[in-house]
Amino acid sequence: MTIKEPVTELNPAFSSATATATEWSQGEATLAEAELYWLATVRPDGRPHVTPLLGVWLDQALHFVTGPQERKARNLAANPHCVLLTGRNSLREGLDVVVEGDAERVDDEAYLRRLAGAFAGKYGPQWRLQVQEGALRRSEGGRVWAFKVTPVKAFGFGKGETYSQTRWRFQPRPAG
Repeated sequence: MTIKEPVTELNPAFSSATATATEWSQGEATLAEAELYWLATVRPDGRPHVTPLLGVWLDQALHFVTGPQERKARNLAANPHCVLLTGRNSLREGLDVVVEGDAERVDDEAYLRRLAGAFAGKYGPQWRLQVQEGALRRSEGGRVWAFKVTPVKAFGFGKGETYSQTRWRFQPRPAG
């Protein structure tokens, strides 16, 4: 499946009177440029779990890594639904972006090599990852799994003189 441009809607109930919907290209740029993201998952007993992490925007999806025994990996094994978000800790400027989707583990070694290159390119040599047996390995020896979250729905919260709440709904279409 490939992703086409999302349906974009402004929510006037939570936007300034003069607001317009934020273009997806701006939301996508915010996701690509962010240094830090927050991942929300659900524990098997239904309690929420939220943690900060590094990530990269590649092939119209957010990617992150985590150890196989970490809470977020165990949560995603039981329930792949998750939310990733990023933005500015400021009320008067910036754009906050929230992405809803399902996390799927990436184990294709060619794709993992591209992903490892994207992490090193974004975060520098200290985040150089090696591909090994369908996973990634950090230089200090820890094995990590890679996950990909393709947006199903996303929200953009514009802040500043004009506040806006934009919803982007992604409709997958068959490839070909």
